[in-house]
Amino acid sequence: MHRLRLLILPSAVPACFVDPFMNTSQHSPTSPDPKTDPVIIVGAGLAGLCCARELQRRNIPFLLLDANAQAGGRVRTEVVDGFRLDLGFQVLQTAYPEARQQLNYGALNLRSFFPGALIRTQGRFVQMADPWRRPGRLLATLFNGIGTFADRLRLARLRWTVSTQNEDLAADSTTADFLRQDCRFSADLIQRFFRPWFAGVFLEPQLATSSRYFRFLFRIFATGDASLPTAGMGAISQQLADSLPAGCLKLSTAVTAVSPHSVQLADGQQLAAKAVVLAVDGPAAERLSQGLVKSPAACGTVCLYYAADKPPLTEPILVLNGDGQGPINNLCVVSNVVPEYAPAGQSLISVSVVGLPSEAGLEPAVRAQLTEWFGSAVASWRHLRTHRITWALPAQPAGFRNTPDSPTPASSHGLWTCGDYQQTASIHGAMLSGRLTATALAESIG
Repeated sequence: MHRLRLLILPSAVPACFVDPFMNTSQHSPTSPDPKTDPVIIVGAGLAGLCCARELQRRNIPFLLLDANAQAGGRVRTEVVDGFRLDLGFQVLQTAYPEARQQLNYGALNLRSFFPGALIRTQGRFVQMADPWRRPGRLLATLFNGIGTFADRLRLARLRWTVSTQNEDLAADSTTADFLRQDCRFSADLIQRFFRPWFAGVFLEPQLATSSRYFRFLFRIFATGDASLPTAGMGAISQQLADSLPAGCLKLSTAVTAVSPHSVQLADGQQLAAKAVVLAVDGPAAERLSQGLVKSPAACGTVCLYYAADKPPLTEPILVLNGDGQGPINNLCVVSNVVPEYAPAGQSLISVSVVGLPSEAGLEPAVRAQLTEWFGSAVASWRHLRTHRITWALPAQPAGFRNTPDSPTPASSHGLWTCGDYQQTASIHGAMLSGRLTATALAESIG
């Protein structure tokens, strides 16, 4: 549809560029022609897409390349037997500032999770609801047996603090130390509530992640909804891709090496560029730049999807493993949140494992724990797919950055970079990094 709109309203967007795929012999790829060469962005994940959108807004010609057949990087959705499977369990936090700026939420037709969690602990399920948005669940939350009454007061104080103060100005420490020493939460609340919740967010169970980042996320969780687009998380990436001019995004185009003013393709073709932006994950950036860009450490995860005739739960709620035993960290019945994720009469269950345990025996161990939680009906669940994501999130330990949302400069080697590893390990961070990199690049080339 967007191609048709561009033909009808050609003045709405600038011409993309003189396509280098059609005309590669006019000049040497190592001697860029600033009048004709585009900025080449390698990687059509959220960072690359938002970088391209900002260049488009500034009328700077660009070419966006991606090796995959679908844009989105780690934010993609595949369809298996009629089920929509995101690349690992993901949600869109509607309070993300950059997502609000970049996305049309109405067109995504978002559906939201229940504001809270169901915690599996000591052989039963107990609910921890957000009393500000679900006041009717206040008593059940107060007396669910997790933590103390004083913990509830401390939760209220934490919510007020992160909502009214600038977390950028606060001292940084690990999230575990912040919860224990600064907030003075009980060990029980930390172990059975905060640990499984934020282990699933950070993808590391020790909560060694920056407390500054934790405060940012806690504010986001408190002021918005955790949501899913009706067509899957990949619809976010597709919406961004559809907003670009026709011909500026080329998929299934693998890049093997880059320099500040050229890109080498897998088919041997070399493209000249006004500038090159690496909008790929850390390992790919290090590989394509021949080590000039260094990849940060990262956290991995495994997501297992199951199909069931009947849902084990009826609410659209996240389930946390409060005991810390077994491979499961969290799960949800995705089709309770968005029925369109599953065919009619079927349910889709997503199970998340933090870290990268051995594949041998993992699915049977997960199924055994599911059986302990939900009974013999689990035997009939059909295993649809396992997503093993080695570089799921960049590690962001205490002190990983001095000031959040700072502009992304060009590296000393002349390559531009963007991605969630340069901001926060989130959809917000990826989008923001892409836009800030494009802004800095545009200012550098006038």
